[in-house]
Amino acid sequence: MHNEEILATLTEKKLQLSKRISAIEADFKKGRSADFSEQTTESENDEVLDEIHHEAKVELQQVIEALHRLENDQYGICTGCAEMIDPKRLNVLPYTNICINCAS
Repeated sequence: MHNEEILATLTEKKLQLSKRISAIEADFKKGRSADFSEQTTESENDEVLDEIHHEAKVELQQVIEALHRLENDQYGICTGCAEMIDPKRLNVLPYTNICINCAS
């Protein structure tokens, strides 16, 4: 994958994650039903949404860091061992910063 393709992929992922985070935050701001039985269900849903929200924020940070590495010609270099990350791994997980060996 060329830098332009990587940039486009990471930029699109950043946009998707930002939208997801905004949607979850908007849902949290809506408030909850006055019906007690509904509140129980909503509370369970909030727990799931909270976890999804957290994971999306972590993933967004990883994407932002990958964009910085791309800008600084460090993209694709493992932060663990300084070797090149396999392009197949980067195709699957374009914001990874570690090779498969260091991830194990």
